[in-house]
Amino acid sequence: MLERLSELRKERKWSLQETADQLGIAKSTYAGYESGYRLPSLQSLSQIADLFHTSVDYILGRTEDSLAEHSVIEITELIDSNEKVLSLDGVLLSKEELDDFVAFVRVKRGLKS
Repeated sequence: MLERLSELRKERKWSLQETADQLGIAKSTYAGYESGYRLPSLQSLSQIADLFHTSVDYILGRTEDSLAEHSVIEITELIDSNEKVLSLDGVLLSKEELDDFVAFVRVKRGLKS
């Protein structure tokens, strides 16, 4: 995890202070995450993943796919109607996937309250 956090931050050319400021935590707290002196809470880990546009699994070393450069979400308006469609990585989402997406967003919004 330590290498991943440092790598993600340095890819963006952010200082420890800039990263900590974006997370709303002290520089020493974030530096502790990168050094291994501190372990982030689950909530903090989720916020860090969101900040770096990656997954918690990537940060924890459970996957090699950072998602940062691979996932593309697009909303497209159909030419013949006012209907909009959502695609992920160039593939239209099915009705079931859209329903799951909406349910996920509603749950996520409820958890951030």
